[in-house]
Amino acid sequence: MTAGTVADGAHGAHGDAGYVLRTATADDLGGARAVMLDTVYRDLKSGYVPRWHADIIDPGAAYLRPERCTLLVVEHRGGIVATGAVRDRGPQAPPNPPWVAERFPSGTTAQLCRIYVRPEHRRHGLARQLVRELAEFAARAGGYEALYLHTDPAVPGAEPFWRSLAREVCDERTLPGGGQGIVHFELPMPGAVPVSAGGSTRTTPTH
Repeated sequence: MTAGTVADGAHGAHGDAGYVLRTATADDLGGARAVMLDTVYRDLKSGYVPRWHADIIDPGAAYLRPERCTLLVVEHRGGIVATGAVRDRGPQAPPNPPWVAERFPSGTTAQLCRIYVRPEHRRHGLARQLVRELAEFAARAGGYEALYLHTDPAVPGAEPFWRSLAREVCDERTLPGGGQGIVHFELPMPGAVPVSAGGSTRTTPTH
């Protein structure tokens, strides 16, 4: 995708706040990593757990180099203030319920992840715009049959946000013992979006 200004007026911001959503480059990885780590430590109950969050330490390997993955960032006044990514694997069991893993197999599942916005930049429609662009990327990439994500409802605003966009697949809080306490969702896969002549779904050769 090419860089574009977030349509603030349609998503809750007042006026042109100067947000630019674009595909990340290698130069953005430090800023993206900072957003991710700050969110993990501030908002998630788990904090940083290497087996769950290895992609945060090396987002280039996780998202820029694999052909059917991507990392998007939102830039504001020269700094990265939001992130969102697609990975080409589904949820694994364990720790997820086996039937959820079977429903969303790796290879045909585009998993949305790391959709994080710094607190001072929330309520500007950035997360909603990131979800839209990531879903369109997955449709263009080809081979994906499902859009999956999970969220921790302990994160302020996360559960109502995802319920406004996606369909619940499993609320682990209802399982015996409460599971991991997370909620699994499926998003509708948009129709394939044609790539413009001479264009690409990627804007940097590092992808």
